Amino acid sequence: MTAAVEVEALAGVEPGLYDIDAELYHQDPVPGGSLSSTGARKLASLCPAKFKYWSEHPEPPKKEFDLGTAAHTLLLGNGPELVVVDAEKWTTNAVKAEVAAIRAEGKTPLKPSELRQVKAMVAVVRADPEASALLEPDSGVAERSAFWEDDGIWRRARFDFLRHDGQIVDYKTARSCRREDLEKAFNEHGYMQQQEWYIDAGVALGAADPEKPFQFVLQEKEPPYLVVVTTCDPMAREIGRHLNQVALNAYAFCRESGEWPGYLPNPMIALPSWVERQYA
Repeated sequence: MTAAVEVEALAGVEPGLYDIDAELYHQDPVPGGSLSSTGARKLASLCPAKFKYWSEHPEPPKKEFDLGTAAHTLLLGNGPELVVVDAEKWTTNAVKAEVAAIRAEGKTPLKPSELRQVKAMVAVVRADPEASALLEPDSGVAERSAFWEDDGIWRRARFDFLRHDGQIVDYKTARSCRREDLEKAFNEHGYMQQQEWYIDAGVALGAADPEKPFQFVLQEKEPPYLVVVTTCDPMAREIGRHLNQVALNAYAFCRESGEWPGYLPNPMIALPSWVERQYA
């Protein structure tokens, strides 16, 4: 594989891989802006006006994301510092202020029980033969940010783990790893779009081998913290590529026109198709 560029910080935007903090990545350091996988998923599923508002009003950190963030940090050895708050209930003003101060520093606050939980989750991943082999620390690099230009549009992605052999691995926590529940989650969160977006990034920068399957390592957040390794099937991948192109087209049009419209007019509302089938 052709080695991609790695630098400590962005000193001017050139296509390549960058070893930068997640905070800088999410701030979008590309002059004039770039489109991320998350942004593309919002453009494809909502409308340009909602995307525009989201891009200009970053969401504050949410407590429900702390476990996943902490698991990423411990498992991949890269991420925001974890800080244990010595209280299981965060209800007093003093504890709330402590938690807020930790978040303001870009760190992740955890309860003592949550740190034990995250450590147990990581131990299960490391004990899983397939997942541990994919995420072997010496086999790749974690948390690399990718920037590349595509037909006049700057795009960006942030790899969880990019293996030296050109394989892309993404770790996610989930409520359930049962097949039916994962199918719903992939559709709801647009993971098929993310997979194709990241493959585009890796191939464009010569950092990924298109012949090696993108792999999701998914893990339940409740004991026994079951792990599933999977990838999108051909139909899901085709849908992901289609939705990404829809997002790129909308992004290019709105940037060119300076207009970010809301929902299309819809003077009549139908019931969901599954309801109509009941009465057919």
